[in-house]
Amino acid sequence: MTVRRATREDVATLASMRRAWTEEDHGAAPDDPGFAAAFARWFAAEEHQRAFWLAFDDERPIGSMNMLEFTRMPRPGRPLSRWGYIANVYVEPSHRDAGVGARMLSTALSLADEREYARVVLSPTARSIPFYGRHGFTAAGESLLLRG
Repeated sequence: MTVRRATREDVATLASMRRAWTEEDHGAAPDDPGFAAAFARWFAAEEHQRAFWLAFDDERPIGSMNMLEFTRMPRPGRPLSRWGYIANVYVEPSHRDAGVGARMLSTALSLADEREYARVVLSPTARSIPFYGRHGFTAAGESLLLRG
């Protein structure tokens, strides 16, 4: 199993991972002939502020994730800082609990360390809370939500 940064050349693979997640989460992905083009446009708009990763079993993609970088507004007397938001994590069911997610997360957290992020946050599913807890994430009750 390998994990590497995804690039523009990987847009179709990233879109296929997103489709697989949708199919698993909703039973089937709706017929959406414009999805590939919409995903490519989204990627082009986001790639300057997101890092993307893909996990592979040999040459076959089995997982993906991304991390959005937020840059804090400057404040007098405080150094500039950034933080990361891990999102859209997906591992094929047949490869779960085999270290794929841990390897992708470790790679993302290495980038966060390299970029000296002040924090890394995420919105876990109920199933993933123990996984993230094993990797040092703790509950943070400081967020509020207007729409769900």
